[in-house]
Amino acid sequence: MAALYYGFPTKDMVVIAVTGTKGKTTTCNMIHQIFSEAGKRTGLLTTVNFKIGDREEANLANKSTLSPFVLNRKLKEMRDARCEVLVLEVTSHALIQNRIWGINVDTAVFTNLTQDHLDYHETMEEYMKAKGKLFARLNTSDRKPGLGKVAVVNMDDPAHDYFCSFPVDQLFEYGILKGTYVGRNLESHPAGTDFLFRIPNGEVPVKLQIPGRMNVYNAIAAATVATAHKINLQTIQTALDKMKPVAGRIEVIQEGQPFTAVVDYAHTEDSLDQILGMFRELTQGKLILVFGATGDRDTTKRPKMGAVAHKYCDLIIVTDDDPYTEDSKRIAAMIKEGIPREEGNGFWQVLDRREAIRLALSLAHAGDTVVVAGKGAEEFQIVGRQRIPHDDRKVVREFLSRPMDIEVPLA
Repeated sequence: MAALYYGFPTKDMVVIAVTGTKGKTTTCNMIHQIFSEAGKRTGLLTTVNFKIGDREEANLANKSTLSPFVLNRKLKEMRDARCEVLVLEVTSHALIQNRIWGINVDTAVFTNLTQDHLDYHETMEEYMKAKGKLFARLNTSDRKPGLGKVAVVNMDDPAHDYFCSFPVDQLFEYGILKGTYVGRNLESHPAGTDFLFRIPNGEVPVKLQIPGRMNVYNAIAAATVATAHKINLQTIQTALDKMKPVAGRIEVIQEGQPFTAVVDYAHTEDSLDQILGMFRELTQGKLILVFGATGDRDTTKRPKMGAVAHKYCDLIIVTDDDPYTEDSKRIAAMIKEGIPREEGNGFWQVLDRREAIRLALSLAHAGDTVVVAGKGAEEFQIVGRQRIPHDDRKVVREFLSRPMDIEVPLA
């Protein structure tokens, strides 16, 4: 009904859809940056932000892929603004619930597959199959004049064979270890990563201003999509060199403090492992973590997240994420199962998220790193059925901008 009401607004656009567990939002923003650099009027819809040409707004819907009527209304705005290209973040929930029905996808991108949303899909196989629906529909959907159906797949992910199995006109395989479109000679530093983007008939050096190996994967995915759409290497290089971190994705907050403060969306075992592993190597002093787990969601990942925190962090503060209708103490207790420390010995439970952030910042000294994980750029905390205004980035900035004097809680 939504697609019919708004007249199938993407029927004349090139539609690029990105799915996977991690990296979707950043990959989408990188694709948007490259296509814009190439002179294409491009629309973007992600968990964090919407862009119509040069106009940007925050996504406050608490959904990565919007509900059909809201989604199609946004798409009509893009059509009215004469967007030629749409870059769309697509979740497994959206695919199962047919939220993107009527959107004729031309290029499908797979980033990676790790444990998440098993409260909904129950098994990793069902989760994978849900993601696979995006690729399964490619070859059976209508074709636009001059456009083939393209799949772009991360060959370093164990699920790559499954996502490569669907019939398409062209398959583009990317990666760092494997693939035809690859990142080579990675040189990491606190402000980002330098690497070579190499394709069969050329290569360009990229100076990515976003740290982390995971963001190299995101950049290679975006560059491979651009190559598939015949954008030249120099344009890709220029766009990626200009790319800034997406809000709430490894976002460094600097208010003149002598330590590093980072806000990130990491909310799974694997995403925590990646960001903490990276900052463990980059941090000379203590690595301090504030995190929790979402309520009414997959409970099996909670102790695993706790174990990852224990593996990398000197100081751990477990707090609320979005508890929804679940008891916050129960969530924290399940995380604690993976942390073999006594409370007060480098580990505290402070369920008030604002106070947890304040404690973490007060414990930091020169050379330390504080990571506040789980919510990224979200502007609300969901407790019960209430949406309470809360933004980790604003809270961190507020506390960093004034002196702090806090008593450390004892066990």
